[in-house]
Amino acid sequence: MSEVVKFMQVEERIVAVRNQQVILDSDVAELYGVETKRINEAVSNNPDKFPEGYIIGLTDGEWKNLKSKISTSSWGGKNKLPNVFTEKGLYMLATILKSPKATQTTLAIVETFAKIRELARTVAEISATREEPKQKTLMQKSGEIITDILGDDLHVTDTETSIEINFALMKFKHTVKQRR
Repeated sequence: MSEVVKFMQVEERIVAVRNQQVILDSDVAELYGVETKRINEAVSNNPDKFPEGYIIGLTDGEWKNLKSKISTSSWGGKNKLPNVFTEKGLYMLATILKSPKATQTTLAIVETFAKIRELARTVAEISATREEPKQKTLMQKSGEIITDILGDDLHVTDTETSIEINFALMKFKHTVKQRR
């Protein structure tokens, strides 16, 4: 059985392009355990499944900007500009890729985007409310979402653990205090 893809493996690959959360084609390929050219072949062979807004072809400037923000050596030798997949594009890609690894990866990606949206809504609601009891309830909900996202990866040590997650468009920091 292949290794289970965890939230953090997906989350760290989400970047912002044109005010959308997306994942690079090479990162999608890595998550699915295939070569990037296989991902792009799947798109080329099924153009009707990828209308505008499902995949974004990066401009030279966008690509240079992304490379300057994210340090990784695996992107160094690209001959053509990469594509990025929006959430809708990733869902559609899931209908094409059929291996057990693809199914498991798709579930992890879908769950990641859903949890990010839920957390973003909760954080926005915290900012919008002035009622302290409601803010406390929302903070507790955000902590539960983060715990749900991280699952078994959340280890509380000593008396508290801080978690900082960067969601491309927002950064969220949450402290978990151990109950005694």
